[in-house]
Amino acid sequence: MQAIRIKPSRPDRIFELANMFFLCLLLLVVLYPLVYVTSASVSDPQDVNSGSMWLYPMHVTIEGYHRVFQNPDILTGYRNTILYTILGVLINLAVMVPCAYTLSRKDLPYRNAMMMFMLVTMFFSGGLIPSYLLVKNLHLLDTFWALVIPNAANVWSIIVIRTFFQSTIPREVEEAAEMDGCSVFRLFGRIVLPLSAPILAVMALFQGVGHWNAYFNAMIYLSNRDLFPLQLVIREILVLQEMSVSMLMNGSGDMEVMAEQARIADIVKYAVKIVSALPLLIVYPFLQRFFVKGMLIGSVKG
Repeated sequence: MQAIRIKPSRPDRIFELANMFFLCLLLLVVLYPLVYVTSASVSDPQDVNSGSMWLYPMHVTIEGYHRVFQNPDILTGYRNTILYTILGVLINLAVMVPCAYTLSRKDLPYRNAMMMFMLVTMFFSGGLIPSYLLVKNLHLLDTFWALVIPNAANVWSIIVIRTFFQSTIPREVEEAAEMDGCSVFRLFGRIVLPLSAPILAVMALFQGVGHWNAYFNAMIYLSNRDLFPLQLVIREILVLQEMSVSMLMNGSGDMEVMAEQARIADIVKYAVKIVSALPLLIVYPFLQRFFVKGMLIGSVKG
């Protein structure tokens, strides 16, 4: 039997064309900066500064990447950031997922009161000084744990995971497992977690991006350069490059030296942007399908 195809009406066609135009425009807005920065990182700075290079690379050179990776702190920062991200995500999931599942169970006494106390922390906080004193009193200053323990839980993420459990995991499945003699821990580990892959991937991506891009806590809590994350190392490189150029311009330095320092600063600043963003761009496509599914399922908060 041949399927009957309903011809879209004129308003529907206009709506679809408007959507396509908007999405194409949004794609250009998002894609152009990525292409431009990538091309600028391998182009001669003179072409970039003059405006000759606006899309494709010109006079290709990898000097910027060579100078970036000549700095031993970059590799140390990469190592530290990878460790911070992996361990931080594991700690986040280990704290938030059991907490969200516990709050999703209707047989938990005072669960609404607990949620209210947690919600208060989303709007009010002690501030920077109390947070610093807390980390100091816990003897976490200048340690690896200073960047992963204070951010172990995020209330917004707990709410999203809790909503996922409430809207996706059927209560009948849990009751059937309990009637078969399944304990709460076994129920959580053998039934709930395998059914929660989408939201786990979403939260891992969210928290991973946060840990990867974090630099402020490292500035506050760390003084040992061997513990600096990549973002803090890159910040120092950019600041030092700009400071060296400014000092030369304000002083009586040689014009050729000034021009060379400015050229190095320009070529390095684009290279470090690519170096810092590339790992996330590589990981994201593998988590995209979980990201879309998990966000749609957990988007209605109850």
